[in-house]
Amino acid sequence: MDSTNSEALRRLSELSGGTVIAAREQTAGRGQRGNRWFSAPGMNLTFSIVLKGLELDAAGSFRLNYLSSLAVAKFLSGQGVEAKIKWPNDIYVGKRKICGMLIENRLGTRGELEASVIGIGININQKEFPQLSGATSLSLCTAKEYELEDALGQFLYTFEGLLDKLDSPALFDAYSALLFQRGTPERYHDLLTGREYCGVIEGVEPDGRLHVREEGGGDHYYRFKEIGYIL
Repeated sequence: MDSTNSEALRRLSELSGGTVIAAREQTAGRGQRGNRWFSAPGMNLTFSIVLKGLELDAAGSFRLNYLSSLAVAKFLSGQGVEAKIKWPNDIYVGKRKICGMLIENRLGTRGELEASVIGIGININQKEFPQLSGATSLSLCTAKEYELEDALGQFLYTFEGLLDKLDSPALFDAYSALLFQRGTPERYHDLLTGREYCGVIEGVEPDGRLHVREEGGGDHYYRFKEIGYIL
């Protein structure tokens, strides 16, 4: 399969909400910002979840970031691995990336969210990442091997358990509490101005923007693709 997200989007009209498309190998996996997602065949989880009828508008679609990110973090926690959420929805263990996501939405004529395809790639059993610097896997973190079907089932159970909390403030609070590098001075790249500076992530605004306070400066609020992490 080229990409589980691409396959889901091609068949979106015929798929019901809650459908999961998984692949043991993707020949053209896609990530954020148009990047490729590389995954060794048969070693990791690569799948897409189709959601429909969520009663969200375009402005509220960022809640899907909260839901999906928390589901991955909770799944990893259940395996004994502490993970953080690198805004908006990359998952890190320490300074290494263990999961990436690509969420693609389809809007109706009134701006309502008709459907969402949530593509998730979780590194499970892969040990070497020649095309991905700074990556890790569940197996590297725990020194164990995992059955992919079992791992997917456990994740989907966790995801479904959070789905009814999509509109809950508790979902927002839990997401904010797990933000990568929150509360510590780190280097960031303001992609709007080209500046690099030292700042502290304070949290996420109700509209989904990331709040960073510059040391010795003011407050900055970023949308997707407006800030870079200097790791």
